[in-house]
Amino acid sequence: MDGKCFISGFSVLFWCLDGRVKRQRMASTGSGLRIQGDDNLQSMLVGTVMRKIKSRTWKKQRYFKLQDDCMTIWYKSKKAGNAHSTFSVSDVEAIREGHQSEVLLSIADEFPADRCFTLVFRGRRGNLDLVAESAEEAQSWIKGMRKLMENLENMGEREKLDQWIGDWFKKADKNNDGRMNFKEVQDLLKMMNVDMNEHHAHRLFTMADKSQSGTLEDDEFVLFYKMLTQREDVLRVFQEYSSDGQKLSQGDLEDFLREEQLEGEDIRESAKQLIERYEPSDAAKVLNAMTFDGFLMYLGSSEGSIFNPKRKSVYQDMSQPLCNYFISSSHNTYLMEDQLRGQSSVEGYIRALNRGCRCVEVDCWDGANGEPIVYHGHTFTSKILFKDVVSAVGNYAFKVSEYPVILSIENHCGVEQQRVMAQHLNHILGDKLLKSTLDGKAPIGLPSPEDLRGKILLKAKKIGGLEESFNGVVEDSLTGEISEEDEAAEIDEDNLHTESVRRRVKKSKQRLSKELSDCVVYCKSVHFSSFKHSRIHSKFYEVASFTESKARKHLREAGAEFVHHNSRQLTRVYPTGFRTDSSNFNPQEMWNAGCQIVALNFQTAGEGMDLNDGLFSQNGRCGFVLKPSFMREAEKRFDPEMPQKQDGYGPVVLTIQVISGQQLPKVNIKEDSIVDPLVRVEIHGVPMDQAKQETRYIENNGFNPVWYDTLRFTIHTPELAMVRFVVEDYDKTSKNDFVGQYTLPLSCMQQGYRHIHLLSKDGTSIPPSSLFVHIRITE
Repeated sequence: MDGKCFISGFSVLFWCLDGRVKRQRMASTGSGLRIQGDDNLQSMLVGTVMRKIKSRTWKKQRYFKLQDDCMTIWYKSKKAGNAHSTFSVSDVEAIREGHQSEVLLSIADEFPADRCFTLVFRGRRGNLDLVAESAEEAQSWIKGMRKLMENLENMGEREKLDQWIGDWFKKADKNNDGRMNFKEVQDLLKMMNVDMNEHHAHRLFTMADKSQSGTLEDDEFVLFYKMLTQREDVLRVFQEYSSDGQKLSQGDLEDFLREEQLEGEDIRESAKQLIERYEPSDAAKVLNAMTFDGFLMYLGSSEGSIFNPKRKSVYQDMSQPLCNYFISSSHNTYLMEDQLRGQSSVEGYIRALNRGCRCVEVDCWDGANGEPIVYHGHTFTSKILFKDVVSAVGNYAFKVSEYPVILSIENHCGVEQQRVMAQHLNHILGDKLLKSTLDGKAPIGLPSPEDLRGKILLKAKKIGGLEESFNGVVEDSLTGEISEEDEAAEIDEDNLHTESVRRRVKKSKQRLSKELSDCVVYCKSVHFSSFKHSRIHSKFYEVASFTESKARKHLREAGAEFVHHNSRQLTRVYPTGFRTDSSNFNPQEMWNAGCQIVALNFQTAGEGMDLNDGLFSQNGRCGFVLKPSFMREAEKRFDPEMPQKQDGYGPVVLTIQVISGQQLPKVNIKEDSIVDPLVRVEIHGVPMDQAKQETRYIENNGFNPVWYDTLRFTIHTPELAMVRFVVEDYDKTSKNDFVGQYTLPLSCMQQGYRHIHLLSKDGTSIPPSSLFVHIRITE
């Protein structure tokens, strides 16, 4: 998102000030130009009655209407006096037509598909399922919404800034007269997280009120906003490099890129392109120069952001064996909430896959009418059909990444329903399901993500090994016996507390249908006995699973052995059974040991998922990240506990100057409370690298706090280090409130003066909130 971000708290550029920003432009921000002639948008502005559906029994009529800003959808119950709700077009991630959600599928017999559609929101907010009165009205909303979303995607930086200012103007102009008196301006400052004394605010107000009417209108408000968002911190840098204090010549800009931003390649060409791309003044462009406004534009863009744009698309070698990659993985993917009574849903799979997850989990149990079901066994979580899960995976597996998806099956079904499972997998997935080795020959090692593009692999129990199917020894019987492996039993070993649990752990033999066994090729689930046993006996296609506590024990007792084991085969780690609230462990510990499939509860926001999103935000968000070379080569013997013994050990010092913050979101809903922000920088990596440092807190300023605080870290294994920036609202009496965060791998960080575009607790962007920092990484 950050490339398309609003200019972070930026001065409104001078092109706004020539009076072209008029009242109607403020209100509908340029979108008015696009509405004429668009019948869909016209009818959305008039409004429509549709049914909002929550279940088979909860179906209520609501009046939906697009607001004049063409950015907000407003809806309320038909009963007079009822409160209304709104959401922004920018909150909507996708629109699905027809019966494409569980809720709409459940009422498919009642309402035809052509009247139904689903709005899917960003983050973890629930879907909105709607039924229109006619197919035409449904199409009108579907097409209209898509058009608005596309407009938003294509909005330039300037229009976004306009939009942002216009939004504030509307919020503050309480009596809707198109002008703002001083009282309205004071209320606006509170809304914007600014604590400004009355005298100073009045001075700015008077300076902006050019017409001396005692109110601000149109461009006067723009001027007021410009004075409010003056970026002294950036001006300082600009003047240090500008030879005449007015502009940066191309030479000045080259110096800045070379000395501060440490840009290596063709600096002349870079400087030229930046002027071309970000300089708003044509006069400056002719001189090959950059004004202060252009400089701000550049620093707020994706090229000025902390994340290196060269690492955004797939840049790693994707042709190495699967065990050489960290793989984005989800635990109990069907759960939307907690592990005991939460709702199970096919949505869990769609959301995880759309976030780039490449390994999802399916817990299968015998269901009614011969149909296997998926739920968290022995709990009160709701149940869904196995075939619906397989359909969802088939439909969504390759929408955001073309690389393989692993279906991790935990099988509690009897032989009969296992056969049904195999039928569903074959019938629904067809060619996508990998049924045999890639070249049809007995394999000697795992294939690569590149080899497996577009394929779905089953990870489950298998009768016998992969070799048997090639040397003519094929089981004649239709079933085989294998020892029962199951998360519930594993978890209960962590926690043996009741008789029934002991009984469950003892049940050791399970019958397996040959049909289901045949669907397993490169990922055979096995029981782990010891690293020594694995070294001698285990096969490259065998996958062991550990609870987080077992994995920690192995890490402590034999870290280097664990890394070595993971250089040859896949390992899965999942949360312990104590985490009934679906909380997450810190995945970094497991990545330090080279574990590939570190399964997290994707439905739960927080540090664990921030790190997961951060690691996998590189390499095209494809769900695979290549492990460092010292973890891939078996002879290297890397020990995460003693990184300094590693060949080619090269520690670095990371120095971060936290300079300022821009327009941090309000945390407290209380009208008059204003954030007291502090920034914490956390390093997550090998145990020696784990560290946290904080800036001081700034009292009552979430709008443009300034710190200039310097934090320093020594990092022994930079290849594994993740850096997490957290902004909190300081509270001396209780726990600080979370304001925003941003997490990225150290290897993806750009040096120099950079903006960090903050994310919400859910990992969605919260423009235009940002931090401005200076980064140095030295040997």
